[in-house]
Amino acid sequence: AEERELEVVLRGRTVRLRSAAGVFSAGGLDLGTRVLLDRVGDPPATGVLADVGCGWGPVAVAMAQASPGATVWAVDVNERAVDLTARNAAALGLDNVRAAEATRALPQMQDQGVLLDEIWSNPPVRIGKSALHDLLRSWLARLAPTGQAHLVVQRNLGADSLHRWLESALGVEVTRTASAKGYRVLTARPAR
Repeated sequence: AEERELEVVLRGRTVRLRSAAGVFSAGGLDLGTRVLLDRVGDPPATGVLADVGCGWGPVAVAMAQASPGATVWAVDVNERAVDLTARNAAALGLDNVRAAEATRALPQMQDQGVLLDEIWSNPPVRIGKSALHDLLRSWLARLAPTGQAHLVVQRNLGADSLHRWLESALGVEVTRTASAKGYRVLTARPAR
């Protein structure tokens, strides 16, 4: 696929990243991801972080820049996206990013007992409710007892119903931590 270079501002830092057709928001930073990056505080300085649905890598790059002492897993089902994210992180000297295909990364984490201190995600709501619920159920189960997940979801694409489902079906504590430009940032934590 033909690649293009994008200049984007991620949490106050201007970076050049590569994108390509066939990945989410190939033409630039989408509004939901912008809301997530602008409205969530810094991730933990150390530990294990994850960008679930990494696309070409803007969230993983922002997390890795903010937390150079942490390991950032950048996962996606799209192999082109995983490759772009890995190359973008390498081009920026971010050796703390581990880009991997999601269906391979999750079993590896389970086998190694890896728990996540924080997840950031603009989840793929358009894959359908059942598939989205399966994806979130799998990844939120990897949260450490003190971990949290920040999910950005468009209000018109079910943010409020997702909020209710996370609480009722998964038993996690959910807070709407931000609302902007038609998006909600939901922060989910394991029930204490």
